[in-house]
Amino acid sequence: MAENAKITLGILAHVDAGKTTLSEAILYKTGELRKPGRVDHGNSFLDDSEIERNRGITVFSRQARFTIESPGRTTEVTLIDTPGHVDFAAEMERALSVTDHALLVVSGSEGVQAHTRTLYSMLRERGIPVFVFVNKMDIAVRSPEDILADMASELGAGMVDFSPRRRLDKNGRLSEEFVDDITLHSPELAEIVLERELEDESGAGSFGNLGAGSSGNGSGADVLTDGEITEAIECGEIVPCVFGSALKFEGIEDLLEVLGRYTEEPEYGEEFGARIYKIANAEDGSRLAFAKITGGTLKVRDTVQGHSATDWEAKVNQIRLYSGSKYVAADEVSAGSVAALTGLPDAFPGDGLGAEAPAAEATLKAFMVYTVSGPEEKDPYLVMKDLEKLAQEDPALSISWRRDTGEIEIRLMGQVQLEVISQMVRDRYGYDVSFGTGKVLYLETVSDTFEGVGHFEPLRHYAEVHLIVSPGERGSGIVISSITPEDELARNWQRLIMTHIDAKEHAGVLTGAPLTDVRITLAAGRAHDKHTSGGDFREATYRAVRNALMQAREAGAAVLLEPWYEYEIELPSQNVGRAMTDIKQMGGSQDELEQKGDVSVIRGLVPASEIADYQQILTGYTSGLGRLTCSQAGYRECHDADALIGSTGYDPERDTDNPADSVFVSHGGTDIVKWDKVPEHMHIQSVLRRLRNAAEGGTDLSYEAYSAYSGGSRILRGDEKERIAAAEKELRMIFERTYGTSKHTRGKEARERRFGSKGRSSADGYGRFGRRRSAEVYGGDAPEKTPEQQAADEKRNQEIREKHRKDKAGTAVQERPLYLIDGYNLIYADEYLKDLSRRDMGAARDQLLERLCNYSAYRGYELAVVFDAYNVAGGEGYEEDHLGVRVIYTAENEPADIRIGLTTDSVKNRQVYVVSSDVLVQQDSFEHGALRISSREFLSMLAQAEAEIRASL
Repeated sequence: MAENAKITLGILAHVDAGKTTLSEAILYKTGELRKPGRVDHGNSFLDDSEIERNRGITVFSRQARFTIESPGRTTEVTLIDTPGHVDFAAEMERALSVTDHALLVVSGSEGVQAHTRTLYSMLRERGIPVFVFVNKMDIAVRSPEDILADMASELGAGMVDFSPRRRLDKNGRLSEEFVDDITLHSPELAEIVLERELEDESGAGSFGNLGAGSSGNGSGADVLTDGEITEAIECGEIVPCVFGSALKFEGIEDLLEVLGRYTEEPEYGEEFGARIYKIANAEDGSRLAFAKITGGTLKVRDTVQGHSATDWEAKVNQIRLYSGSKYVAADEVSAGSVAALTGLPDAFPGDGLGAEAPAAEATLKAFMVYTVSGPEEKDPYLVMKDLEKLAQEDPALSISWRRDTGEIEIRLMGQVQLEVISQMVRDRYGYDVSFGTGKVLYLETVSDTFEGVGHFEPLRHYAEVHLIVSPGERGSGIVISSITPEDELARNWQRLIMTHIDAKEHAGVLTGAPLTDVRITLAAGRAHDKHTSGGDFREATYRAVRNALMQAREAGAAVLLEPWYEYEIELPSQNVGRAMTDIKQMGGSQDELEQKGDVSVIRGLVPASEIADYQQILTGYTSGLGRLTCSQAGYRECHDADALIGSTGYDPERDTDNPADSVFVSHGGTDIVKWDKVPEHMHIQSVLRRLRNAAEGGTDLSYEAYSAYSGGSRILRGDEKERIAAAEKELRMIFERTYGTSKHTRGKEARERRFGSKGRSSADGYGRFGRRRSAEVYGGDAPEKTPEQQAADEKRNQEIREKHRKDKAGTAVQERPLYLIDGYNLIYADEYLKDLSRRDMGAARDQLLERLCNYSAYRGYELAVVFDAYNVAGGEGYEEDHLGVRVIYTAENEPADIRIGLTTDSVKNRQVYVVSSDVLVQQDSFEHGALRISSREFLSMLAQAEAEIRASL
């Protein structure tokens, strides 16, 4: 670990968990504040705006800077305090785009709440290492052990108590209990401890604290280093938890020690890069772009390139390092710093600077729509311009003008945000605005695949576009791609079409609600050498999208979506029946009922439109004792779609702003062809029809099938192969979504159902966090062994050979051995396969199997590869022969070590070698009489055989 580190720490919590109080306590303990403020006193350091102090909640993200001094290391921390109220979750999510580590605050008296689960899920999805501070322990009635168990149940595995009482023994070293806790969740740490125990038993070790059963012969150092524990935290296996009370400054020093010891500065490049996460206006009128430097250095007067919807360029006038509302000016900042930049008028939250790409689209979005009106004497156009300035700071507001009603619309998360916006307009612009009744923002999607055609051919104009519109994943928005060869439609036209798709908010055909969660693939297009202009493709593109949606409506495949909440109702037990009845009438579901003495907790999902005002009803029938908390659960199918569609009275064929019909030239004039008659007049053959013909012919989808639809096969140029492969993959996905899988892909899908497409889950240590370990630790391999250690290993192996021969009752052992291989462990021990697995686990498995087939044939060994599908729900297990290599996928709840042990026992009269560096697999192989080969050693054997094969060619 570096002697000095620079990290960005985001602090998050459910509202009222004590997040701001904890921030004040941290700044006070680190010497940044002379006196900590209080939220209830309205004098907190970070909540410095009048709106925040009046309401007692965090509305705007703020940053503060402090330093943690640890033995041999100094950690410079930029703390970003984020809003806890769900109405301002978009502000919190933007801050996560620049966060290295997260400090999640959980109330010890309330436990894990609805928004806590949402926050934790977002952090896991982004791969941000999490530290937990359990606050309010001075008033909590449950013990730390009970709270820890509750968090593990609610949030997931990996929760470990890092408080000194648990982490250290009386000698100040890592306690046996703590080592047991962390090795339970980290296979790598477990193997390190095992290896050092074996070294200590042989007298070669230097560690004195080895956990239960240790001989303690070493020098007294901890069995695990801070760096090794940090790696397990960084890859998401371990979540450190500290208990205390921010109000009484209990546990603060413990938390600072943990942050100072077990955080790691990210690796930064030398080329300048930065990401903007916030836009604000300073008291002096300056427009501030808050950004984290992600590479290189930035100096005042440097010209920076910005990347967003459109690229821009500007010169940095000032660099400010803020702490609360105060700042110091800097001439230069380096990677890892968070600074406010002036002189960037075109910058917006999420923009990338220099080498940094723009941030991903936000997952938490406003779903309430309000109309806005200003004073009668105020021009509505000027009101909209003022609101657009606010939207520069918070893009989620999404200000728009409705031409049909002449009203301004704004999207908000809830009532509290509405009141804050009103106050901001009053303070900044000096007038009051009024809001209409909020309406839920509905969305539309499709449940099947359709090919939309847009043809625009008035006199002296020409463009035809074919778009395949298919269902996308929930929350994915609109994903755009192309499979059209550039020799059929030039790249500039293709880019223009995709830009037009992206530039417009496409209206659905059920209620006119915005379209979402679809994949739109440019399948074909045609232009005229003389008569085509950019506007022609805009018209053809919009009509093609609408054409596909009208087909979906006709087929009953248009779907109306509405926002849902994950709710939690806490109320007296005698009122449970009423609450459950109300939820059922709302169209919601109940997932669980928890009993806490005389209090019950109901959790589940419910449409947001139905539960919006339920807190008042709950307060009434529980005499003020009921409490409702909600967090976004994304969009799902509308629970009363038919009634809602009927109430809107929307007629898509009369929506002149979104035509689905096409325009054709006819006898020197213009002919409008209805959307359902366009296939009879279009100039390009249907792509989906070609796919259907391929399916009916019983042939698998291939490039030949695709090229046939466009006029016959052709010889591929070398520089086309990569693009053609991508096109074929896209076509295959469309084909299978539309007509089902072919016989060539069913076997692969069966395997995917049994063991998953991405390997082991995070609980097995091979999850979405990937691996950030060094080559020595990665995959469980220990450092290179000394000759003495190798001799000791050989002695143990010889003992196992003798035991194996005795167990076989003296029967002769066949010369042809069996190698049992832990597949995923071997993948993660090879740097190339490891990197490939992060992008495509299936490709990594295929590459491994190809190498093993060659090895088996060349050496004459029998190989069996076991892929662990322990956490795949409903997995039944699966075996197949792959060119002479036996491939085994385990069933649900069947770990690899158990399956390898059973396979070893079933083998008679031959020697079995188990290839794995997993500590559990290694231990079990000893017990079943097999010899072990580490993944690193086997990869060396594999590489040697491959070198011999190449030399013989």
